[in-house]
Amino acid sequence: MQLSHHPLFRLLHHHCKSIHHLKSIHARATVQGLASLHPSAILTKLLYTLTLLLLPPFNQSASLPPPSTAAFFAYALALFQRIPCPSTFPHNLLIRVHILLSSPLHALLLFARMRRSAVPPDFHTFPFALKACTHLRFPALGRALHSQALKFGLAADPYVRNTLISAYASCHLIRDAQILFDEHPSSCDVVAYNTLMDGYVKAGDIPFACKLFDEMPQRDVISWGTLLAGYSQIGQFEEAIALFDRMLAVGMRPDDVALVSALSCCAQLGKLDRGQAIHDYIKKNRAKLNVYLSTGLVDMYAKCGCISIAAEIFESTPWKNLCTWNAIIVGLAMHGNSELSLEYFNRMRSAGVWPDGVTFLGVLVACSHAGLVEMAQSLFDEMENIYSVKRELKHYGCLADLLGRAGLIKEAMEMIEGMPMRGDRYVWGGVLAGCRLHGNVAIAEIAAEQLLELSPADSGIYSIMADIYATARRWEDVARIRKLMAEMGVKKNVACSSIEVDDATNKFVLDQAGEDLQSELGSS
Repeated sequence: MQLSHHPLFRLLHHHCKSIHHLKSIHARATVQGLASLHPSAILTKLLYTLTLLLLPPFNQSASLPPPSTAAFFAYALALFQRIPCPSTFPHNLLIRVHILLSSPLHALLLFARMRRSAVPPDFHTFPFALKACTHLRFPALGRALHSQALKFGLAADPYVRNTLISAYASCHLIRDAQILFDEHPSSCDVVAYNTLMDGYVKAGDIPFACKLFDEMPQRDVISWGTLLAGYSQIGQFEEAIALFDRMLAVGMRPDDVALVSALSCCAQLGKLDRGQAIHDYIKKNRAKLNVYLSTGLVDMYAKCGCISIAAEIFESTPWKNLCTWNAIIVGLAMHGNSELSLEYFNRMRSAGVWPDGVTFLGVLVACSHAGLVEMAQSLFDEMENIYSVKRELKHYGCLADLLGRAGLIKEAMEMIEGMPMRGDRYVWGGVLAGCRLHGNVAIAEIAAEQLLELSPADSGIYSIMADIYATARRWEDVARIRKLMAEMGVKKNVACSSIEVDDATNKFVLDQAGEDLQSELGSS
C-alpha cells in the first residue's frame, strides 16, 4: 500500500478538525510505527495539516473555540525539529505558520537559517517571507528579498511578483510597486491589479485606484470590495453605497469585505433602511453569520439607534473578537446608554478580551454622558498603567470635555499641561465648552486663543466667546469680538439639517434671512 493511501492519511485529509484530532492521529502513527518508518513523510504531512487548521474556515468556525496560539506554535516547532534534514517544503510550512500566528520576525529568521543551510527557496518561499516583511514594514528587507528572488530566477513568477507588489505598496513604496507592475503590464492578472489597487487605497489615492479599477480587463469580488473599502476609508459613504449597488446589479456576489464596508457606510450615514436591506441580503445568501458580518451588523444597528437589535445580534454571536465588543460598547455610549455600555465593558474584561484605544474611547464617552468623573479618571489611568494602551488626543479630548462639563476646569488645564503632545481642537473645545457652561472667562480666553491658532476661520469660537462675555455682562468685549470677526472676514457657520425620504437625502439650510429672523425671535 502506498503511504498516501494509508487510512491515517485519509483521516488527516478528511476528519482532522482541531489540534486535538491532529495529536490523536500523530499518537496512532507513532504506536503503529509509521512515524519511525517514514518520519519525513508523516511529520511533514502533520505539519501541513496543522497549517490548514490556521486557515479559514477552521479558524472562523462557530462550532469550535478559538485556537491557542502557543499550542499551535509549540507543536509546529516540535514537528519540524523531528524531521530529518527538512527540505524546502517543511521550511515553507513553518515559515507560513509563523506568518499565520503573527510572528513575522521568527519567519524571517527561519528564512535566513534556511539560506545558511543551503536549502533552496522556491516560488512559495518568497511570498511567505515577503508577507513577513510586509507585517514588519521594513522596506530595505523587502528590496533584499526582491534581489534574492531575482538571483534564483523567481521574480517573474506571477505569485512572487504579486507578493512583491503588495510588499512595496504596504511599505508605502507605491511608486516601486507601480514600476514592478509596469514591467510586464500585459501579463498582469486580476490579482496584480487588485494588489496594486489595494496599495493605492491604503495610500489614500482613491482616484488612481478608481482608474485602475476602470482599466482592469476583468474584475472579481476582491476588486469591488477593495474599491468599496477605499471609498469608506476616505468618508465617501454615498459613493461606496452606489458602488455596492453597481456590484449587485452586475451579478457580483459581495464578500465579507464588501458587505462589512457597505454596512459601515450605512452606519456612518444613519441609513437604517439600507442597512436592513443588506442584512436581509445576508440572511438570504449566507447560511450563518461569521464574526466579521456579526460585528458589522452590530455596529450598523447600534449607530443607527436600534440598540435592542444590535444587542440581540451580539448575544447570538458565539465567538466575539475585540471589534465585536467595541461595536456594542461604542454604539451604546454614542446613544447615551452609559450604564449598559460600561456593563458590556466589564463583561468584556471578564471574558479575557484585552481592550484597545477604541474601547477606552467608548467607555470614556459613556462616562462623559453619565457624568462619572472618578470612573473616567480611573479608566484613563488604567489605559497605560495596566493595559499598555497609548493615550491619543481623542482620549484627552474626551476627558477634557467631561472635566469641563463637571466644572473641574482647573483639573482639565492641569491634564493638558501634562500631555505629551499639543492639544487639538477637541481638547481645547472641551475646555471652552466647560468654561461657557460654568462662566470661567479667564480660562475661556486661553482656550479660545489656542483654538484660533488651530482654526482661525471657525466662527463658532467667536460666537462662544461673545456668549461668554455677554453672560459676564462684558459688552465692550462682545463688541470687540464682533468687530474682530468682521475684520477677519469670518462668517457664521450656516445651520444645516437633513432628512431621508424615499432613499433620497434632503438637506435644509438656514440662510442669512433665516438667521436674522431667528435672532429677532430670540430677542423678543
